[in-house]
Amino acid sequence: PSGPALLFLKTSQGKEEGRRFYACSACRDRKDCNFFQWEDEKVSETRLAAREEYNRSHQPFFTHRQNAERYKNFVLLPLSKRRFCQECQQLLLPAEWEKHSDHQFLCDISTAQLKSPSRILYPLENKKTNAQYLFADRSCQFLLDLIIDLGFRRVLSVGTPRLHEIIQSKASQEEDFRVRSLLLDIDFRYSQFYAEDEFCHYNMFNHYFFGGEAARETCRKFLYQDNGERVIMVTDPPFGGLVEALASSFKKLMAMWKETGGGGHNSQEMPTFWIFPYFFEARILEFFPSFSMMDYQVDYDNHALYKHGKTGRRQSPVRIFTNLTPSMIVLPVEEGYRFCTICQRYVSSGNQHCEICNSCTSKDGRQWKHCVLCKKCVKPSWFHCNSCNCCALQNHTCEKTDAGCFVCGKTGHKRSTCPSLSRA
Repeated sequence: PSGPALLFLKTSQGKEEGRRFYACSACRDRKDCNFFQWEDEKVSETRLAAREEYNRSHQPFFTHRQNAERYKNFVLLPLSKRRFCQECQQLLLPAEWEKHSDHQFLCDISTAQLKSPSRILYPLENKKTNAQYLFADRSCQFLLDLIIDLGFRRVLSVGTPRLHEIIQSKASQEEDFRVRSLLLDIDFRYSQFYAEDEFCHYNMFNHYFFGGEAARETCRKFLYQDNGERVIMVTDPPFGGLVEALASSFKKLMAMWKETGGGGHNSQEMPTFWIFPYFFEARILEFFPSFSMMDYQVDYDNHALYKHGKTGRRQSPVRIFTNLTPSMIVLPVEEGYRFCTICQRYVSSGNQHCEICNSCTSKDGRQWKHCVLCKKCVKPSWFHCNSCNCCALQNHTCEKTDAGCFVCGKTGHKRSTCPSLSRA
């Protein structure tokens, strides 16, 4: 149901050779999708037929086009007849009430609610698959203001439904509002609220358009407008998702944009905001060396931890990674950000410039300290451990690195960078 599977490698400790297998691209938890197949496995006709039947049985009840027609009929109804089934997560027409009579309803659905579907749909909170942690109003408004100030007029919203809906809402209410958005999202429930030129059912882990060539063409046309100029991709993937798979999909979307051929795009990347936790910085830069991380803390409405300042249990670790020039990203001074003239970028108030590193080095908003032995800045709660030969928490357990790599058993590297894996 999630489109083409991805190829993974299963390794055993001390063995260089692994065995490759296919698994669901979107669901890393077998409880959500139990598809598993060894790469060298011969699949029987019976199993193929069973898989096809399973896929058929898990298709949405209505197509996107049917949902668009249903929406047109729904908005014509008087307020007293507009109902939303919370159990089925579906807009209901009066003829369908009887089938849902024992379900919980939302009644009197207003036009404002229809323009903000993320506020009536239950968030899908599996952190490895959907992870619909929705932007708080503060962060959403900041992103929109930044996009407008930078001169962009079209936003490819990849997994950012709340940003999409605020753009759509403003576009329908304000005549002089020029920004437009196309939402690409794996949550098909949004097809109930948006037309086929406003939403594409899309899996960002395998670059799969569920609507086939017609949906691809919708995305292509959106990118091609104005000769490919003044468009930006804003993406907020699940934090448990594989960076490598996400990067592959984003590069394909960038390639689609390059095909516009206008504005000398051949040597450029599509302007992008990738919203992700700061501790994935090295992985993102591995695939997109042109990206840099901004200090702005992105916060979410429905996440207990990732909220701004005192409202959450700790400061949000989520940041904006972008291929735009850092000095162009103006962060709000009233929220404690300031401009570092040496780094030529906005940083958080606690992020002090280190003269030795020649950089504002903090990742989490606190002032970091320089360790001469490690030759880099570290978190303020860390201390240099002579046994480990690196900085760590004071009460950490010393672990000798001679245990070796999980895959090949050799020292000096971890499983993720094992040379044996690159040969597989």
